[in-house]
Amino acid sequence: MRNPIYQGAWSSSKRMQVLEHAKNETHDLIVIGGGITGAGILLDAASRGMNAILFEKDDFASGTSSRSTKLIHGGLRYLKQLEFKVVREVGKERSIAQRNAPHLVYPEPMLLPIVEGGSLGKLSARLGLYVYEKLAGVRPEEKFKMLSREEILEKEPLMNPHGLLGGAVYTEYRTDDARLCISIFKTAISHGGKAVNHCKVVDFLKSGGQIVGVLVQERTTGKQFEIKGKVVVNAGGPWVDLVRTMDAAPKGKRLHLTQGIHLVFDAKRFPLKQSVYFDTKDGRMIFAIPRENKIYLGTTDTNFHGSPNDTAICEEDATYLVNAFNDRFTGTRLQLQDIESGWAGIRPLIHEDGKSPSELSRKDEIFESESGLLSIAGGKLTGYRVMAEKIVDRVQKKLKKSGSKEFLACKSRIINLKGGEFENNQEVIEFGGVQLGEAKQIGANAIQIKGLVERYGRETEKIVELGYLIWPNEVDKSNVLKKAEILYCMEEESTLFPADFWIRRSGGLYFRFEETISEFHELEQWFMDQNICDELLMKEAGYAFLREADKIKEAIIKSKE
Repeated sequence: MRNPIYQGAWSSSKRMQVLEHAKNETHDLIVIGGGITGAGILLDAASRGMNAILFEKDDFASGTSSRSTKLIHGGLRYLKQLEFKVVREVGKERSIAQRNAPHLVYPEPMLLPIVEGGSLGKLSARLGLYVYEKLAGVRPEEKFKMLSREEILEKEPLMNPHGLLGGAVYTEYRTDDARLCISIFKTAISHGGKAVNHCKVVDFLKSGGQIVGVLVQERTTGKQFEIKGKVVVNAGGPWVDLVRTMDAAPKGKRLHLTQGIHLVFDAKRFPLKQSVYFDTKDGRMIFAIPRENKIYLGTTDTNFHGSPNDTAICEEDATYLVNAFNDRFTGTRLQLQDIESGWAGIRPLIHEDGKSPSELSRKDEIFESESGLLSIAGGKLTGYRVMAEKIVDRVQKKLKKSGSKEFLACKSRIINLKGGEFENNQEVIEFGGVQLGEAKQIGANAIQIKGLVERYGRETEKIVELGYLIWPNEVDKSNVLKKAEILYCMEEESTLFPADFWIRRSGGLYFRFEETISEFHELEQWFMDQNICDELLMKEAGYAFLREADKIKEAIIKSKE
């Protein structure tokens, strides 16, 4: 068992204490599911004054919320489906997300080429972008600009000139989806919320046919706890229907799962200058986005019929993305053997008979069972805050009917996320410069500090301070800052297992694959020594992380055969 230098507010070592205390309370709200939707619900509820607790069977953001296109985007493509309400809602939410977490949400100029036979012409593109910006409330400095063919090629010389008519540049927002989710959780904890990962809801507690709580099983000990709650919300993402089944056979609408994959390549292999959103031959749209000296492509949209626990990149989808990219760009052609990493994610959409995956609406819906279980599904990463507001409003009405005290109105619109206490993106950059100066004596370089600030914002100060605390006792000084980051995540972000850190907290497995595997092997024993779990469990967790890495590698290798 570790002897931490300090113990943070959301320490993994406090998980059992939280459960022991929670079994003696009656909560206003219990949330099932630790993705972006559950995180948003917990923050909204806790900031209104509710006694709220959340359980996640694996790690926070381990499902769809770490496997998206990593954009806070306004849903331009939903105009094709006449989803005006969705476009308006998520468009406005982009600005709120950027204001509340400027270290995690950055403006990203997006090139939109117009080609012969494409889904958009010059007039329809101009009209679509105009309507989009009106609905989304786009800032004046981020308004779209129509470009000539020559201007498009100047911005992106690798664009295939054949059939190119012109285009536009407009603004999207990039993010790290898992980091956004974790930051929301940390903020919820600071408002009195409770969240426990690796703790599975295995049954519902009922009285008189109504749900009055949940039975949870903690992973590291196998111990079960009865947790009482006045209202239970199921925010299980792709697992929503499985959770509903624990209550009763789902009635009415059901989920329609689709899978999207993303592929990562070294930017040296194809030096894309900027992000591009382009047509494919079958009328879909694909993003190509530079990030961390890599480029990644996505996404596909295919029906998924397996278990949400078992996603994988298939050769057919990988070939589709690579061929679509090569059709639109010239120069060195990407090959399947160039794939360095990637991910597959499941979208929990609402089923509509007769519609293809790409035609299904991205709007969210709330279901209520006869026993009182509230379930929420659908929606987009960008719209997490509004989804949370809708369902917590409903929870508040249910609590009021049962005689509970009055709670505050929703105020998540104006809550800065933990670490995001900046006025704008420029202030984030300036803060990074200060931190680089502070951390040079413990061997930090500009790339390391930039990465920390983009992941943790102002919390980077705590990581640097930890680095100074452990520096004198380290024989090998090369990994001091990484060890400080890991300790911070254990104490402030409930990090328990290797996959929690190297996939969700740091994002390393997706964008620094080989470096991350090497780093894990170098720090594996040290990581185990710091942990609260017994050695056998930690070794199994290490194997599990490597299996996850192998799954990515096997998918890539299979695509190369």
